[in-house]
Amino acid sequence: QVQLMESGGGLVQPGGSLRLSCAASGSIGSINHMAWYRQAPGKGRELVALITGSGATNYADSVKGRFTISRDNAKNTVYLQSNSLKPEDTAAYYCYAVSSLGVHWGRGTQVTVSS
Repeated sequence: QVQLMESGGGLVQPGGSLRLSCAASGSIGSINHMAWYRQAPGKGRELVALITGSGATNYADSVKGRFTISRDNAKNTVYLQSNSLKPEDTAAYYCYAVSSLGVHWGRGTQVTVSS
């Protein structure tokens, strides 16, 4: 079965950085869009960053200039470099991918920004 496996979350102080990774495994087919979503307690899931199959990117206004999404197609992996982290960035971060076989979600990795 297809799996998306996130890693890299953790506890970081305000102003710190984290690099999240998401690796796809299994018979996932041809991957097109990949993205990161996040969900804070009591809030809906929001799109943080997206990268298309051709490399075009899109970011939520709240993270522009601080976060960078990238991908390694050979490894079927997407990354989120998160800099200048704020307490408002605290959330569960979910990997998302669209392939020829459908849509896929990871199980999430927790990012907590606190002093």
